[in-house]
Amino acid sequence: MVQVRLATYNDLPAILNIYNYAILHTTAVYDYVPHTLEMRRQWFDTKMQQGFPVFVAEDNNEVVGFSAIGPFRAWAAYKHTVENAIYVRADQQGKGIGKLLMQPLIDASRELGMHTIVSGIDANNEISLKMHKRFGFEEVAYFKQVGWKFDKWLDLKFMQLIL
Repeated sequence: MVQVRLATYNDLPAILNIYNYAILHTTAVYDYVPHTLEMRRQWFDTKMQQGFPVFVAEDNNEVVGFSAIGPFRAWAAYKHTVENAIYVRADQQGKGIGKLLMQPLIDASRELGMHTIVSGIDANNEISLKMHKRFGFEEVAYFKQVGWKFDKWLDLKFMQLIL
């Protein structure tokens, strides 16, 4: 049975593997180069210093997904807005793990006094778009051809949940 819990440093190798798969094989991350474990440590340290949680979904003692919130933009006036991220291991997709990872992000955002959650999603990622809609997110922006990956232009949608 899949359980969601707060991530620890011990989870970083599995988180890294999930994230790097997304970089190399999907348009969920608009990046080209896999990250290093040190980069993931710095990312995790920054989340902890800022007071933002990282969650993992665990099944049979294996991390099968992770989710996090963090600052939407660096300027002070955005301090009540966070951006979310949810990634599920490729062989575990379609099992509802993303849904399990979403609610803790929403709850944590409320507990932190956030006003809104924003999510940038590749316009062709119907599964993520539908999942966000189920949780009350609404599409608020559509950016055409803002990314270039796998020899094609990528469109990006922004969804928002006002808490």
